[in-house]
Amino acid sequence: MLEDMQLHGFAAATQASYVRCIVKLAKHYGKSPDLVTEDELRQYFLHLTVEQQVSRSSATVALCAIKFLFSHTLRRPWPSLELMRPPPRKTLPVVLSQEEVPLVLSQVHFPIYRACLSTIYTCGLRLSEGLFLQPQNVDSSRMTLRVLGKGSKQREVPLPQATLELLRQCWRTHRSPQWLFPSRLPKANQSKPIKASLLQAAFHQAVVESGIKKRAHIHTLRHSYATHLLEKGVDLRVIQCLLGHESPKTTAIYTHLTPQLMQSVCQAVNQLVSIR
Repeated sequence: MLEDMQLHGFAAATQASYVRCIVKLAKHYGKSPDLVTEDELRQYFLHLTVEQQVSRSSATVALCAIKFLFSHTLRRPWPSLELMRPPPRKTLPVVLSQEEVPLVLSQVHFPIYRACLSTIYTCGLRLSEGLFLQPQNVDSSRMTLRVLGKGSKQREVPLPQATLELLRQCWRTHRSPQWLFPSRLPKANQSKPIKASLLQAAFHQAVVESGIKKRAHIHTLRHSYATHLLEKGVDLRVIQCLLGHESPKTTAIYTHLTPQLMQSVCQAVNQLVSIR
């Protein structure tokens, strides 16, 4: 299964998450997962959703992991697996305003963490995309940043001048040849980027210290980036490319988050009502 996931280009974090799900399945029944029957799988998902009441995202990850094992590795596709997917919840993501983002980032005390989070926001990156940035990803002549996204798909995003200067200033403090944001280890061991958990903890603490009551997390910076671009009049199709979304439906959610867009719609509706 590990080899199959590597051949499919799954990220290391995805591979680890899928393996954990399969381990839980095996421990639940006390036998190798390839011996689990289709009916046992059905009972297992009832156990997850009814007894353990895991979140929809956790249940979905477990389902994807099990489907991958049986469909790709064991070559035993079971149609009933399609019926086990939890129903989608149409919830809008949290977005910070253009004034709130710098307020939060100013409360990040470690310069390398602040530089990484600032880059994530100003370039619209996922957490993993920001952590694994390398010096060669920066093209200062074209003012672009090359990003390795989901499924090992590359894209280029505009690199603001202020972000470039911040990256240069940050790199001078460690001069790592491999990572823009290396872990805080001795130079001989600077072979890994900073840990996601440490960056997440730093961001959470910054939100608390800023006094903002929103339930923001690092991915909120990406949502905020897309929303702020839309507010500035950037075309939705362009934003889709910048974010690396395959489907425009994924990007279309930001149209519900833009106060300016809502205001313009209200003005148009008022004009229609006034015409008699």
